[in-house]
Amino acid sequence: MQIQFCGAAREVTGSAHLLTLDDGFKILLDCGMYQGRNEEMLQFNESWMFDPQEINCVLLSHAHIDHSGRLPKLYKDGFRGYIYATHATQSLCTLMLLDSAKIQEQDAKYYHRLHKKRGKENKVREPLYTQKDVLNLMRNFVGIPYNQWMRIHPDVEVLYRDAGHILGSANVTLRVKQKNRTVHIGFTGDIGRKDRPILRDPQPMPEVDYLICESTYGDRLHEEKPDEKDRFLRILRETVENKGKLIIPAFSIGKTQELIYMMDQMENEGLLPRIPVYVDSPLSTGATEIYALHPECYDDELSEYLIADPNPFGFRNLTFTRSTQSSKALNNVKGSCVIISASGMMNAGRVKHHLYNNISNARNTFLMVGYCAPGTPGWYLRNGDDKVRVFGEWKEINARVEKMDSFSAHGDRDEMRDFISNQYQGVKQMFLVHGNYPAQKAFAEVLQNDGIQNILIPQLEETATLHGFD
Repeated sequence: MQIQFCGAAREVTGSAHLLTLDDGFKILLDCGMYQGRNEEMLQFNESWMFDPQEINCVLLSHAHIDHSGRLPKLYKDGFRGYIYATHATQSLCTLMLLDSAKIQEQDAKYYHRLHKKRGKENKVREPLYTQKDVLNLMRNFVGIPYNQWMRIHPDVEVLYRDAGHILGSANVTLRVKQKNRTVHIGFTGDIGRKDRPILRDPQPMPEVDYLICESTYGDRLHEEKPDEKDRFLRILRETVENKGKLIIPAFSIGKTQELIYMMDQMENEGLLPRIPVYVDSPLSTGATEIYALHPECYDDELSEYLIADPNPFGFRNLTFTRSTQSSKALNNVKGSCVIISASGMMNAGRVKHHLYNNISNARNTFLMVGYCAPGTPGWYLRNGDDKVRVFGEWKEINARVEKMDSFSAHGDRDEMRDFISNQYQGVKQMFLVHGNYPAQKAFAEVLQNDGIQNILIPQLEETATLHGFD
């Protein structure tokens, strides 16, 4: 068997790992889009390191676009196999991939208009895929439950366990018969966190011979959770005192629902300031509705909370803005308000308009609650820069910028160590993926001190051979 690392290699985006069995059967673990506004991103997303027609199936860990976003292109370019995913992931992918296709179609039209004005009508950029491609793809999804071995090939069984990262997220274990041996291969996907709201804690994987492990926060620890609610409430109150807007760039899946749920709890406890709260993202609105439809993914705390409050994603003064007109009207809101808008890196979506219109006002606050890839607008804010480029214009960063990485859905260094602690004795080789190289090197050093010696940080396109064991 061989595995080739076709994405998220020394990067935190574009997850894709190709496993080829001895008989030629090809399994793709994730098929993510490279996210970031540069030519490198475009080149990655438009090309393949393999022939899509030769891929027999995809095992999808979860619905985030950096893990699922190129599936429609895979189908468009000839893939006709099954995509295995949990039921909640399938629901989210329908919504997210259609949204992704719509954005690409709009970007292509904008590109054409822009170059036509410049007298370059021959400059053409086609969308990576269309909404029609997405609808065709969705027929190939196969929903599978957690905690049940499922045969996908005469010699291969797969097991999904709850990763605790976002709704429907899973880690993946493969049990592969190779001649007279059985080889166990694990793929962590994105490792979630214990004691986070809404979702169950990450469920450990069975012991494996080979482990493909994410490493996003391999060089750091998150803030302690007990301070999270108090700090968020303080930022809310300070924004009200400043008579400004609190703008939270948040990914539509996961963070947005956590923020809404936290404010719902504050409202029930009489702590939430009486200011309007807007969720300004059609995708976030749809995703929140999907969260409400999958209570089988909830943890015990939320399940009990539902007895007292049957709508944990709705409270007084909360408005979901769907139309473009409603979104634009938020620019004219007088006084304080909260605007939660996608995307979390501020490189696409309505939040770019809120960034453009509000970043230079010192009364306002931008609360960064997640990772931002280098070069994205969010990265400039997190990095402490004094200017950010939005819609081709440099804007002064006068607004206050706060960071709360405790909202991260990724486990930090010690949380990841805890999650894979049952692998320490048996794993023969570990591959670190989905992390920037400095963080990966730091994480590898920690793991080596823990006793894991055979650790590879693969480069993009690198191939490794997986041997059987007695």
